[in-house]
Amino acid sequence: MIRHTFKALLAGAVVFLGGCEIGYNSPKVNPLRDGDTKVRVVRMTPETVLAANRSSYRPKTLPSVFFQTSGYGSGVRGAGVTPSPVVDQTRKPVAMETRLPPDIQPRPYRIGVGDVLLLATPSGGTTIEQLSGLLAASNSRQGYTVQDDGAIAIPNVGRVQVAGNTLDEAEAELFQRLVENQINPEFSLEVAEFNARRVSIGGAVAKPTVAPISLTPLYLDEALAAAGGIQAQDQDYASVRIYREGTLYQIPLTELYSSRGLSKILLVDGDSVFVDTEYELDRAQAYFEEQIRLAEFKQRARINALDELQTEVNIRRGNLSEARENYLTRLELDSVERDYVYLAGEVAKQARYPLPFGKNASLADALYSNAGIPTETGNVREIYVLRGSPDPREFGAVTAWQLDARDATNFMLATRFELRPNDVVFVAEQPVTRWGRVIRQITPSLITTAATAAIQ
Repeated sequence: MIRHTFKALLAGAVVFLGGCEIGYNSPKVNPLRDGDTKVRVVRMTPETVLAANRSSYRPKTLPSVFFQTSGYGSGVRGAGVTPSPVVDQTRKPVAMETRLPPDIQPRPYRIGVGDVLLLATPSGGTTIEQLSGLLAASNSRQGYTVQDDGAIAIPNVGRVQVAGNTLDEAEAELFQRLVENQINPEFSLEVAEFNARRVSIGGAVAKPTVAPISLTPLYLDEALAAAGGIQAQDQDYASVRIYREGTLYQIPLTELYSSRGLSKILLVDGDSVFVDTEYELDRAQAYFEEQIRLAEFKQRARINALDELQTEVNIRRGNLSEARENYLTRLELDSVERDYVYLAGEVAKQARYPLPFGKNASLADALYSNAGIPTETGNVREIYVLRGSPDPREFGAVTAWQLDARDATNFMLATRFELRPNDVVFVAEQPVTRWGRVIRQITPSLITTAATAAIQ
């Protein structure tokens, strides 16, 4: 008896709710409307997706502070002009003592800070395009200077550490970096300017100078020739003095000319050669003291400049970090103007999806960044992107781009369909889902009514 009563009540309730239009209502896309809204349903195909993507839209970009680096400012300042040395005259002696520097074997040249490197690449092909900046420098005889950190900066490659390496080692390191960056590693490397290792020559020479140490060893006779030769009227009381690492060595000029082996003394980086026409060490001492003090002065100036530069970089880095953090905080508090797409209907989570900065987002991005579509309730046949007309004369017109995903291959269209601001992504419900929800809503009332009828 109760079962028949329940069935009768259920049938009656369904007929009554349907006739009174009080039944369960759920959202759907209805192209046939009597109101002002004009809805046009367009099925997603490769052709219609291209047509939808043609609508103009430029994604918003991040502020410029996200693309800036702290940099190194205007570079390190120099040490300035140094004073001229003062040389005192002394009297001549009766004899001179010979003190030779220790014998040193030639070693391969090692690249140092200040050296200028040139990179030659084959003409034609993509290598020239990839290394166009370096080729232009080579053509104009301007290379890449080894900077304070011992590296050179190559376009599309980055900073390559070369200081302290021989030329072969530097070529191997550069070869590896070019291969890692997928650039044709056909090249030849050479040192265009030798600035890292030098020997100073002064005193009684035609032209005091600073001679660089290059790939070939620098000997004493070559250094004196680079200074224009010795200018001494009285060779009996002239000598060549070499200051090396705190020790002073002396060679009388008469012995230097009489022994070929003495002229082939190998000079090393930092040596100071002074040709003195007096026995006393006053003039030589003044010259060497000047060299030492000049080196100390430049070193202190360099350290101070580097400290100032590091402070400047830290301040700039702090300003950039603060600006970025402030923007991210504003973004978190929703005080930054953004473009949004809205997810509605049978999606895992109805939400507002922010369009990304600097690039376009697809329909698949919006759906699957929010857990996708629940297939138990969502009708994959009716996935819509609702887009209003940009024409003010058609303010109420809406285009519903429909994706039929019963064929899973159509999801490829979702990865190509570009979203625009204020698009509404809507997924309709399964027909069985709608009826199930109707039954769930009216069942408690029917059970109560049937129970009451049974009791009476």
